Amino acid sequence: MATILVVDDEIGIRELLSEILGDEGHAVLLAENASQARTLREQEQLDLVLLDIWMPDTDGVTLLKEWSVKGLLTMPVIMMSGHATIDTAVEATRIGALDFLEKPISLQKLLGAVEKGLARGKMVQSARALMQAQPKNGAAQGLGATTPGAPASGSSTPDTSPLGLALAELSTLDLDAQLRDARDSFERIYFEYHLRLENGSMTRLAERTGIERTHLYRKLKQLGVEVGRTARKNIA
Repeated sequence: MATILVVDDEIGIRELLSEILGDEGHAVLLAENASQARTLREQEQLDLVLLDIWMPDTDGVTLLKEWSVKGLLTMPVIMMSGHATIDTAVEATRIGALDFLEKPISLQKLLGAVEKGLARGKMVQSARALMQAQPKNGAAQGLGATTPGAPASGSSTPDTSPLGLALAELSTLDLDAQLRDARDSFERIYFEYHLRLENGSMTRLAERTGIERTHLYRKLKQLGVEVGRTARKNIA
């Protein structure tokens, strides 16, 4: 279950989205303007925000930019509008919005965008956890001190744990590559890391990532991730 904030000044839209997302098992918070959205952002741990662009007090793009500048854009945000121009959608994406939904929103598009947003949010959280663990991993590999019985720093062996392999792969990411290529590389590392943790179990991987199995198989094939090979890496 995810916690999703719906920000829209139209009560009918709020109630409809709340009902649909609630039926999907999510906890839904509602805000009718930017002021309420700010308060809920401070009080709650949000997994996703559905944010309307045109609102009476502060428009959605301005609120999105405010969160970005203050470092509060830590959750995926999907913009919504029935009157926005292509330029507005492009600007929102540039600021940090994950997706844009045009009203009236079909059920299929809504659920697809929410699934994509929640999956991306989990990927970002996993990346933060990996990066936070990196100093500990480096210390354990002998960047100074050694522990009794451990090999000297000059003869330390590579860390072949799931975390160690993921950190090594993350260090090879080409940050000068185009965004699409860099994103594909990161997603490949992300899925291989979790496959190692789950010993190659697609069922547990689907539960961990929140992606339906059919979509997950398609995604792994697209990224060139071989399930059997990844599982054997963990066992070796």
